[in-house]
Amino acid sequence: MESERLLEIIGATPLVSIDLILENPQGEILLGIRTNQPAQGYWFVPGGRIRKNEPLADAFRRISAAELGKELSIDGAELLGAFDHIYDDNFLGTAGINTHYVALGYKVKTADEFAVVSDEQHSSMQWWPKDRLLNDPQVHENTKRYFKSA
Repeated sequence: MESERLLEIIGATPLVSIDLILENPQGEILLGIRTNQPAQGYWFVPGGRIRKNEPLADAFRRISAAELGKELSIDGAELLGAFDHIYDDNFLGTAGINTHYVALGYKVKTADEFAVVSDEQHSSMQWWPKDRLLNDPQVHENTKRYFKSA
């Protein structure tokens, strides 16, 4: 979808997305530093928007493959709920247009051998203990909300 058309949509309606809350056997959560807006420069869980007419299970597989380098199935994932993520900016940095996501947070428990592959939207990926991510100012508040409600 061309950027200007997507910006028009973002200005008029919420987007629906999937956030992947990956937890390893040690109870740590996978976060990446966002390289693009919104939430640029913050640690955030991997995720992405659902495309029009894309079934949820297909979106889950596509987003996990793009964000993690590994296709995951929605089967066995735990839906933590729907969360509003409202940002003052947008992916193009155009003034006066904010971004509103309705993010479906899915928790996935991983195996020890789960390898992390960073994508173009994250400059770094690492595993975080929950208590540390809750207290770090560089972890975005929308990510922290997944653990405050648990």
